[in-house]
Amino acid sequence: MSSMLGTALRVSIFGESHAPAIGCSIDGMPAGVPLDLDELQAFLDRRAPGRDATATTRREADRARILCGVVDGHTTGAPIAAIIENENTRSQDYDELRRVPRPGHADYPARIRYSGFNDVAGGGHFSGRLTAPLCIAGGIALQALAQRGIRIAAHIANLGPQGIPDTPLNHMELDEDQLTRLSSHGFPCIDEGAAEAMRGCILDARNDLDSVGGVIECVAYGVPAGLGDPMFDGIENRIARVAFGIPAVKGVDFGAGFSAAYLRGSQNNDPYRMDHGNVSPQTNNAGGILGGISTGMPIVWQMAVKPTPSIGRKQQSVDLDAGCDADLVVRGRHDPCIVPRAVPVAEAVCALALLDLILESQGHRAL
Repeated sequence: MSSMLGTALRVSIFGESHAPAIGCSIDGMPAGVPLDLDELQAFLDRRAPGRDATATTRREADRARILCGVVDGHTTGAPIAAIIENENTRSQDYDELRRVPRPGHADYPARIRYSGFNDVAGGGHFSGRLTAPLCIAGGIALQALAQRGIRIAAHIANLGPQGIPDTPLNHMELDEDQLTRLSSHGFPCIDEGAAEAMRGCILDARNDLDSVGGVIECVAYGVPAGLGDPMFDGIENRIARVAFGIPAVKGVDFGAGFSAAYLRGSQNNDPYRMDHGNVSPQTNNAGGILGGISTGMPIVWQMAVKPTPSIGRKQQSVDLDAGCDADLVVRGRHDPCIVPRAVPVAEAVCALALLDLILESQGHRAL
């Protein structure tokens, strides 16, 4: 399995949903980067399960244990290793899935790819549980980027079959009021009315033994112009590659994204003007990226998250051992919508992609 990312900053994710622990190793982090472990834990808590009625009832502390690479609140330059112990597992809920795969989940193709030896409990290495160590690495990267004045924020842009929109993040400059509103309540929306409507949509799906998906918008502020390379090492390439490592992500776009296809060039182009001696784009349909290279504007991207495939309704499947059709009712504890918990994961992957690019371009002295 290829569970590694990065070039200058190399991150490896290990573990399985119901293994004794999950974790990550981070190689290439420069020495001397301040690390606030309380801030890191608060970031992990945003993703942790069992903290809201709209999430799975599986409760995990998701307490990160740093094994090495950090001393006296600073990185040492040595590889960082961290684990999170799995505590609240019920592996027996998944016994049937080796034989009768869940529609929409990786059970069937994983059985073919790994000849049936893969761990199916909780989804094994395919589980969204593996985004917890991804958030350890990403949370450290977020703090490292903050040393350079780069801040990253994400929220639920839209949710549910009918589409419940939130107020977009500011695509031109950082709006402290928006970030304050995002952090002031537990649900990751800027507009409280949108948050309540989204909650209701998720709970309705849960009551119907069903699930819903949505779109997460993520913006990186303070990224300087000139980072990235064509053709296959641009900022879009790097962020998309890591973002697609998040289970349930089915689409990624940047700036105006697919909407640009329905505009004329005169509408989509971002005109330039001089502002106190600096080049200043007047709009940001490009999402802060042209030719794979940062323009100095905020990096704007979105990721589409599908509905949770594990639902309580009876679904059509097959019995792989008997070679016949079968019906399946999924047992276990699953999120009726994973979008709220995926918001910090979007921030994490964005931070990892950008920090890797900065270290590759500018070396360890960049921090």
